[in-house]
Amino acid sequence: MKFIVQRQQLISSVQNVMKAISSRTAIPILTGMKIDATANGITLTGSDSDISIESFIPAEEDGMVNAEQIEAGSVVLQARYFPDIVRKLPENTVEIEADESFNVTIQSGKAKFNLNGQDASEYPQLPVLQTENSFEIQSDLLRNLIRQTVFAVSAMETRPILTGVNIKVDNDTLYFTATDSHRLALRSIPLEGVTLNMPNIVVPGKSLNELNKILDDKGEKVEISVTNNQIMFRTKHLNFLSRLLDGNYPETSRLIPDQSQTTLHIKTKELINTIDRASLLAREERNNVVKLTTQDSQILQITSNSPEVGQVAEEITVESLEGEDLKISFSSKYMLDALKAIESDEVLIKFTGAMRPFIIRPVDDDSILQLILPVRTY
Repeated sequence: MKFIVQRQQLISSVQNVMKAISSRTAIPILTGMKIDATANGITLTGSDSDISIESFIPAEEDGMVNAEQIEAGSVVLQARYFPDIVRKLPENTVEIEADESFNVTIQSGKAKFNLNGQDASEYPQLPVLQTENSFEIQSDLLRNLIRQTVFAVSAMETRPILTGVNIKVDNDTLYFTATDSHRLALRSIPLEGVTLNMPNIVVPGKSLNELNKILDDKGEKVEISVTNNQIMFRTKHLNFLSRLLDGNYPETSRLIPDQSQTTLHIKTKELINTIDRASLLAREERNNVVKLTTQDSQILQITSNSPEVGQVAEEITVESLEGEDLKISFSSKYMLDALKAIESDEVLIKFTGAMRPFIIRPVDDDSILQLILPVRTY
């Protein structure tokens, strides 16, 4: 195997693939990165058996030559050293060559590295997803779906199914839902002209976080395909494969209240800043609890009280306040996460009592919903 490749292209491919490589894997060869060279270009592969990423560098694209003098072949390189070597090479091009014994030479300008490679035939074959169940979505929209839900997955392995995001298609609408049983994040988008028989699946939150780091904001198309135990996200030069979580995701629609007793219409940034200040004294507490109290038709009071530290109170004017008076306590962290995810200038918060879940929505958008369970304070 031999080729010369543009170093910048190689760096970005290596960075993407490294997101799937772990030093803590049960299969030793998976600590390495697989490199395949063909006449069409160079493919790099990394996998930890939960996530697999393939990044492709086309030999030529849009009149630009990315890789040349290609002699087909493949090898597995130690991922621990290869990225740093590539990043610190002196020239804009890199020549990589492997002999029959998998000894690899990496050369750029006057710098020359020799690395011991491994036989690529021992690298596990990635499954090829041939599936009727696939649809396309813009990458910037997919990033929003992930960003507005994945933070609410559970960090606890006690209920493994809650460590993932539930993805389902129902009535031409795509839903992303995440919950850790104390809060819930839901985002939906219409899928026009897509007829799908897609199962109700749960993708590990960790996988989606890594995918989000790789996707660009330029709105390129991402094809999503699902088989019984894996999901593939495919862009022009990238395949991202993740296992799915086993088990049934809880029916979350029952948690969402359909009527409210108190409704607030409020500017998001003001509320974020006020809760952020109130939480300064609540840090030591387990839940960073702050209390919200309605005062009159347009005033809220946000307070926090930490017996060892002190207390804070701040009043905030709302756009409108309808319904019954209310005192409610909640985790400031959960509230801040939810408000930041919504990305809207103004929000509606609907309460159904001091000990019932409340929901937060943008004023003019029903496709996004955040739900938080209050905290009982005595």
